[in-house]
Amino acid sequence: MTRRLFQQTLAASAFAETPPNIVVILCDDLGYGDVQAFYPEAKMRTPRMDALARDGMRFTDAHSPSSLCTPTRYGLLTGRYCWRTRLKQGVLNGYSPALIEPGRETIASLLKKKGYRTGGFGKWHLGLGTAEKADYSRPLTPSPLDYGFDEYFGIPASLDMPPYVFVEGNQVQEQPTSTIADNGEVKRGPYWRGGPIAPGFRMEDVVPKIASRACQFIDASAKAKRPFFAYVPFTGPHTPWVPSRPYQNKSKAGLYGDFVEEIDASIGKIVDQLQTSGVAANTLVIVTSDNGAPWEKRDAEAAAGHWADGNWRGQKSDIQEGGHRVPFIVRWPAKVKAGQVSSQLLAHVDILATVAELTGIRLGAGMAEDSYSFAPVLLGAAKSRRTMVVHHAGNGMFSIRSGEWKLVLGRGSGGFTAPAKVTPGPGEPAGELYHLKEDPHEDRNLYAQMPDVVKRLTSQLDAWRQTDHSR
Repeated sequence: MTRRLFQQTLAASAFAETPPNIVVILCDDLGYGDVQAFYPEAKMRTPRMDALARDGMRFTDAHSPSSLCTPTRYGLLTGRYCWRTRLKQGVLNGYSPALIEPGRETIASLLKKKGYRTGGFGKWHLGLGTAEKADYSRPLTPSPLDYGFDEYFGIPASLDMPPYVFVEGNQVQEQPTSTIADNGEVKRGPYWRGGPIAPGFRMEDVVPKIASRACQFIDASAKAKRPFFAYVPFTGPHTPWVPSRPYQNKSKAGLYGDFVEEIDASIGKIVDQLQTSGVAANTLVIVTSDNGAPWEKRDAEAAAGHWADGNWRGQKSDIQEGGHRVPFIVRWPAKVKAGQVSSQLLAHVDILATVAELTGIRLGAGMAEDSYSFAPVLLGAAKSRRTMVVHHAGNGMFSIRSGEWKLVLGRGSGGFTAPAKVTPGPGEPAGELYHLKEDPHEDRNLYAQMPDVVKRLTSQLDAWRQTDHSR
């Protein structure tokens, strides 16, 4: 029996008994250094995520497919790099048209065809409707309901982007007939952009409502004795930092730490609901983040010396590791042994192929073009077939990772850290090359010294960019 056939047999046997429930929790701007299981020096407490890590598998080399939120959400749900779409850099806003192409399969649509109940609760940020500017006075199509979700409750984009409304399915619960002014400084603390807001919308209510709706969905699915998929993209700890009253002034890392601790507790509520509903043992839970945290010196000072991206260089939007290396935890008591730590390279685009393999779904042409299953890693059989991954920065800068080598096609951060772009002078290297095992902080640029590595990785990245797939 070949290794691949053996892996497929293991995955098939995992599914044959009882199809697993699947919960994917995507935090917003949660840095690698925000979770004590990954960074013990973290200034805030994250007992619920730490417990999930102890009870399951913690991945130390996991990456968001982009260092910004919209493209990561696209990649997670579709298994395809977002730079293959119309969105080549940056993110959508609260009025943008839908980004996911009509007819494209998502995790939700594939599982729905398999008989799963599918629900999404939280931040969408993938566009709604087809108009250049969404009209929230009417039902919006396409919406999450058109991408495989039986139900969806959440907000259109980031919690600092208008309009500030709750979306139920394909329409808002309450029209944004009021207006709210700008609050504070961009990307800092309690900041939000001014704009339309529903009269009953309160920022501090959003996270509790997301958790509550996710728990209701889990309870209803368990009572219906149906397998379920819950996608829970929380809105924090992205700005505005708005912890609800029970979590205010509780952490040792200021307002940011309070908000992280509320996110952690909200994850705990979902895990507790799985237990209460009697489905915890056969539920695959994934907890991760859409990118690194936007974190600079003054942020760290405001949070009592806390560094949200840990020891990695860079921050959200950057091509450096701090922009896209994120916490990634998997717990599945029935199948995944507790207390494991994996250095397997993976990206969020791999979640779709993994779910497909574990549930017996065959991926056809034009589906999950960049997704590699890490099911064999979870089941203890072997490594994933992924050995390379493409990184993408906020301004569209590319990087490719192969083994311990990381090649950046350009100079500068590509994102929020200045300078975002550097024009090389005469005789200076055009890009950057790092050996992450020997230089994890990306301090020593080996681009000029290792031309063969540069040539090989550039050729591979060019090939993937010129074709419609990397799998």
